[in-house]
Amino acid sequence: MGGVRFEVLGTQPGSGLRAGLLHTPHGTVQTPSFMPVGTQGSVKALTPADVARTGAQIVLSNTYHLSLQPGIETVQKLGGLHAFMRWDGPILTDSGGFQVFSLGSLREVTDAGVTFASHRDGAHMFLSPECVVESQARLDANLIMPLDECLGPEATRSAAERALDRTQHWWRRSLAAHGRGDQALFALIQGGLFPDLRAQAARAAAGEPAPGFAIGGLSVGEPRALTAALLQTVLAELPPDRPRYLMGVGHPKDLVDYARLGVDLFDCVLPTRLGRTGLVWSDRDGTPLHLARRALLGRTGPIMAGCGCAACTGWSVGSLAALFQNHEPLAYRLASTHNLTVLATLSAELHRSVLYTCLDPMARKVHHR
Repeated sequence: MGGVRFEVLGTQPGSGLRAGLLHTPHGTVQTPSFMPVGTQGSVKALTPADVARTGAQIVLSNTYHLSLQPGIETVQKLGGLHAFMRWDGPILTDSGGFQVFSLGSLREVTDAGVTFASHRDGAHMFLSPECVVESQARLDANLIMPLDECLGPEATRSAAERALDRTQHWWRRSLAAHGRGDQALFALIQGGLFPDLRAQAARAAAGEPAPGFAIGGLSVGEPRALTAALLQTVLAELPPDRPRYLMGVGHPKDLVDYARLGVDLFDCVLPTRLGRTGLVWSDRDGTPLHLARRALLGRTGPIMAGCGCAACTGWSVGSLAALFQNHEPLAYRLASTHNLTVLATLSAELHRSVLYTCLDPMARKVHHR
């Protein structure tokens, strides 16, 4: 199998929005693209066919969680992550760096790595940069992430400096442990909420032999305007020929706005987590509609006019509300499908909008034939 290659088809004049093609051994992804999250090898409440029908082209899973259950060795024995997930397309695996932030009370970080007390049973598990790369090699993912130290929005400058130094030290160890030419190990950018640290981290990453860049530690509770400003600082330092992945962002408005700054890949549990609670997006801006409310039982139209998802084409808002009132599992599936479809549709429209403003008519015809 060949490796991972990124191709920029064009950039929209007056913005950073790019249309790209991310070529992997398991298929090509049109960017911008949103990646549904299957943390433990499954996108909750959905089958792989459901996920594909939303328009998603690539999915994400998590090394930390798979290490706990069912275990890396088990996934490998079952044929690797693609076979385990029943997903033939590209897969990105996160390292567990986000859990350094989200499971702060259950871990201890040293220069050697991270020791976790399992959130399942308290058993200790140690992640080093080397073992994280090895685990992702055994999982057989296409895009893989190095171990990093992710901080919350309250982190002090001294803490951010220490975490950035550690993340960059871990990157060098990860790169030395990485031996598969068909897996793309992205360089990961941290720096807390400090613009100069972010710029420093991005410049350092740009000089590394990395096939892509992951931007972590944003959208962790800071004001949205600050997220955008820090993101612009980072993107200004990155070369245009490699993909940029913004970790943990999955609201429709954020996807559109940050794609216009130059981000190519996104992921988040938000669309499916909200869907399982009955919250769906009723327009392209992400206006919420709470299907669990009894007041919606009489509404006869779809969630969103023109949406081609299974929920909108087969069910009225009132019928979906009735399913939620009865706690029917089908409701979680349909609502999650809708939210993922919104993000996939927006991503595809952004991709096409660049082509139609940057490429001549003949090139557009060839590309979409």
